[in-house]
Amino acid sequence: MTHLLDTDAIDVIQLSRTGGPEVLELVRRPLPQPAPHEVRVRAEAIGVGKPDALIRKGSYAWMPPLPAVPGNEMAGYIDAVGSSVTHLRSGQRVLVSARELPQRGGCYAEAICVPADAVYRLPDEVSPVDAVTLGNYQLAGALLYASGIQQPTSVLIHGAAGGVGTAVLQLAEADGLLAIGTVSSDEKYAYAQAAGARHLIHRSHQSVQTEVMALTDGRGLDLVLDHVAGPGFSAQLDLLAPLGTLLSYNALGGLPTENLLGDMRRLLGKSLGVRCYSIHTLDQAPAQRRALMERAISLMASGVLQPPPPTLFALRDARQAHTLLDAGQTLGKLVLLPQR
Repeated sequence: MTHLLDTDAIDVIQLSRTGGPEVLELVRRPLPQPAPHEVRVRAEAIGVGKPDALIRKGSYAWMPPLPAVPGNEMAGYIDAVGSSVTHLRSGQRVLVSARELPQRGGCYAEAICVPADAVYRLPDEVSPVDAVTLGNYQLAGALLYASGIQQPTSVLIHGAAGGVGTAVLQLAEADGLLAIGTVSSDEKYAYAQAAGARHLIHRSHQSVQTEVMALTDGRGLDLVLDHVAGPGFSAQLDLLAPLGTLLSYNALGGLPTENLLGDMRRLLGKSLGVRCYSIHTLDQAPAQRRALMERAISLMASGVLQPPPPTLFALRDARQAHTLLDAGQTLGKLVLLPQR
């Protein structure tokens, strides 16, 4: 429980060992003080996502040292400014993304000190709860426009009711692309439709191949975004138009079991491509990475991008949030609220 009268300490969720949700512990830490080049951000909303679970499990390729504080997204306001910081002031609303920090994680806390140049200014039109979904829209922009492929005019994304799926569909629609999503249940179909998806394929009773060809007048797609991989991955090559790309940005179902090169050569006349992509590619391109986020902020402020309603938890209930995260059955962003 947070001790509200103890203003020199904050609640933090940390893990000293890796494992399931039970390794997440609520601890008290001294209120951090900003170094000369830093600002301190008081949390109003904290995002929960798959990278946080990977940190918790100890399987994240960019794992911070233990004891670690998970969390890659925090929205709040500046309440202390380092002595060398001149372009920011207390009271300004900001977003902290761990993609801008020296190491991932750190945001499951009531306050955090970060380099002043790392934060993003938030306009008043973007609420804290919506702001912590912005990382998904930044990733959506990277998948569509910064993954080294020819700019697509059509895209299919699996898991259209997920955070990244919703973000890709909304951004692609806003940019005038033909955007198609797949879902696996009636509930997810209704959810994705409510989030603005215009073209959805229900995999349980519709043929993805048939529907894609109908929607593209038989041409196929420029881009297919897949987060599952596993058996059947290379069958999606048949969904592509000439010079199309099948892009894997996760492999939740394990590695493909097919002869991928053989299947690509089966369709040699289309000259298809397969790419594995991570937004960590932009770790060495900070200007491009920040431009993607700034565009997402602008589009959200204007109402073009509208995140679906989130599921809210108190910061102290991070274990419950991770239990739902592991189950993979939630719709909408999981968000932690301090002092709730």
